[in-house]
Order: sequence, then C-alpha cells, then structure tokens
Amino acid sequence: MIAPARPLCVIMGGVAVLTLALYAFPSGWPIFVMLNLSIATLAAWDLLTLPTRRELSARRTLGHVATRGETHPIFLTIENRSRRPFVGLVRDDQPPGLTGDQNEFPIQIPSQSRAAVHYTLIPRHRGRFELVHVSLKTDSRWMLWQRYFRLPCRDALRVYPALKQIRRYAMYARLNRTSMLGVRRQRRIGTDNEFERLRDYTPDDQFRVIDWRATGRRLKLTVRDFQMNQSQRVVFMIDCGRMMVNQFDGQSLLDAAFDAALTLGYVTLAQNDQVGLLCFSDRVLRWLPPQSGRRQLNRMVHAVHDIAPALVESRFDEAFLHLHRNCRKRTLVVLITNVIDDQNARRMKAHVATLVGRHLPLTVLLRDHELFDPLQGVDPEADTIKQDKGVLYRAAAAADILCWRRQVLSDLQRSGALTLDCFPEGLTAPLITEYMRIKGRHLL
Repeated sequence: MIAPARPLCVIMGGVAVLTLALYAFPSGWPIFVMLNLSIATLAAWDLLTLPTRRELSARRTLGHVATRGETHPIFLTIENRSRRPFVGLVRDDQPPGLTGDQNEFPIQIPSQSRAAVHYTLIPRHRGRFELVHVSLKTDSRWMLWQRYFRLPCRDALRVYPALKQIRRYAMYARLNRTSMLGVRRQRRIGTDNEFERLRDYTPDDQFRVIDWRATGRRLKLTVRDFQMNQSQRVVFMIDCGRMMVNQFDGQSLLDAAFDAALTLGYVTLAQNDQVGLLCFSDRVLRWLPPQSGRRQLNRMVHAVHDIAPALVESRFDEAFLHLHRNCRKRTLVVLITNVIDDQNARRMKAHVATLVGRHLPLTVLLRDHELFDPLQGVDPEADTIKQDKGVLYRAAAAADILCWRRQVLSDLQRSGALTLDCFPEGLTAPLITEYMRIKGRHLL
C-alpha cells in the first residue's frame, strides 16, 4: 500500500488554502497552475524512489520452543537488494498470547545490504503460534510518500508450560529443603526390601543387616541399607472442559493443573515410579501410557503444550472407559477438575466411585477465587444493618455454594476416594505431600 506522507499532505493543504486567493485576484491563475504542476512533478518523481516488493526480504531467527512467562529472543533481518538506502519502521507479527517489549523499531537499510533488529518476546499462553509476516514501512527519498509492505516470513513457535516449579523443587531437593516449598515429610511405615547402598555400622543397627563379605574386605563393620520397592504407577486425569476455563492472575485453572501435574510427575519419576497422562474434555484429547524414565517428563510437556480449555461439557464416561481399557494394574489416579453444578458433580462422583478397589483415586478440586473471595469481605461480628447489602447477598450465595461443595467432598471420601481442595496457585505442595503420604503408608 502506498500513501502520502505528512509533508506532502501539509504542502497540498497549503496550496489549497492559497488557491482561495483567486477569488480576490483572478488573473493570478497561471501562477497557481505552475505551482501545482511543480508539486505534482516533484511528488511523481519522489514516488519512483520507493522500493518494490522484489527488492526487500525478511528473515526471522528464533528458537522454536519457548516457555510460558519467560523472555524469548527474536532477531529480524531485513535485506535491501536495491541501489538506494531506505529508512523506515519494522514491526513483527505478534499473534494474541505473545507480547513483545516493543512494537515498532526504526531501521536504516543501506543499499545492497542488511539491517538487523533484536527484541524479546514474552509468551503469555501455551500453544503453537504461527508468525506469518513482517510489516515494514519505508519512506521515499524526500519523505513525501510512504509504502507499507507485508513481507512473508513464516515460522512456528511452540510455547511449553512454565517449568519454574520443577526447577525450584529440584534445587530445594538437592539442598534437602523441600519444606520451604510447603512439602511435608512423611514417615514411612513398614520394612524396606530393596538394596540401596552400603554404609558404616552404627550402634542402632541390627546384626542381621551386617554385610560380612563387605566387612571382610574393608576390615570395618559394614551394613546394608534398603529402600522400599518403587515400581508403582501414577496416572493424571486432567479435565480440560468448561469447568477449567476460569482464570486467576492471567492464567486459567488448566494452566495451574498442568504445572502441578508436571511437577509431581518429576517427583514421581525421581522415585522410579511410572507416570501416565490422560487429558479429556468432550473426548479424550491426549493419552500417554504410564512409563518411567526422564524422557517421559519430556513427553508429558510436549503433550500438554497446545491444549486449551474448551467451553464444552466434559465426558467423564469416555475418559474413565479409556482408562479402564488401557490401564489394568493398580494405579494412583489423580483426577484434577472442578465442580460447578449438581449434574456435573453427580457424574464425576459416580465414575470416581467405580475406581475404588481396582485403583486408588485421588480427586483434586480447584477452588475458584470468584466463589471464595466474597466471604473475605464480611465481618460476622459487625452489625448486619450497617454492612453493604450487596456484599452480604454475594457472601450468602457463595456460602451456600461452598457448603454444597463440602458435601461433594464428603461424598467422595465416603465412597473411598482421597480428596484435595486447594486454590490453583497453592496446589503443587499439597499434591506432592499427599503423594508422599500415600507412598509412606503403602496405600497403593
């Protein structure tokens, strides 16, 4: 697209104003004709100095994998194949969900040369994003015209979930300070049965754990340390339907569920357990069979990076049927969802109850701040007449919903399922603590 620049518009506006003088001096029309012809000739000549599409090209250099909430560097290179230098502005394509530290960048492109632009991008949402073009605005030699280009430059960027929680847990685990994250240690019940290491004898050790062969080699009393058998299974069932659409601090409940599941998956794999994943809404979206090893965590991260919550009714029947067909051994099934109405809660409770006995279900309900926050603004000891009626009505409605929610949790516990009720931002630590408690008490 070609458009006149501001200097040309100012010149033409000034000439139009001067043309009004012909009403007073009609004989001066040749002067105005020559003036207009001169301006038109100058503008036409300057128009020819604009670059063409074939003389410009763009190239984008970036890493094709980014992490949600972390800066991602991008380099733009504009090539000028003409014999004239150009001055203008360049803007990169930014789909919704990606924000840059700057929108437009001034650029000077020498003749038959290249110019580079560097900026950082911050992904706000998970998913796969297409960067299709680079927008460029160039000026003519005398700044009378502007031309807008949309140079094709297609790249794909995959935004993965935020892995800060995994890095923090790994760091505190190395320092033996996981309690700083809110994770409580659980005392294990029972005896150990799997060899772990050799160590020096202490007066509290039993004689039956002394390794006499190692003692003979070292000429020092040596005992065997044992650990519990770790070959157990954990499967995450994550609801991706309408109940996980609500947001807090710019992210959805589904983002919090994925972050907590990936962190617990890291912990579970570190315990040599097997981890699986099942994401569902009105159909089964992703299914990863339980496996062990570090690569399984990478598979989980890749599997959930492009899943977004949808405004559809979740099909618990299809999800649990798929789990029944593909997971035969006893498994800790961690269902992360939310309850909003009776119909949804009734279906969820009916299918969770069928798992009891065959598997060990752990139902995690995410609290919604829109329901819990109205109760924070009510003072039960204050005079109700002096308080805002609207605040009281909202608090009463929220209290009624929360009482119903507590009844849903009680019904799940009576059916034999384990439950957790947490705010999304504080889900990770209680979930890891509950997993450690299950391992320590041999509930699997």
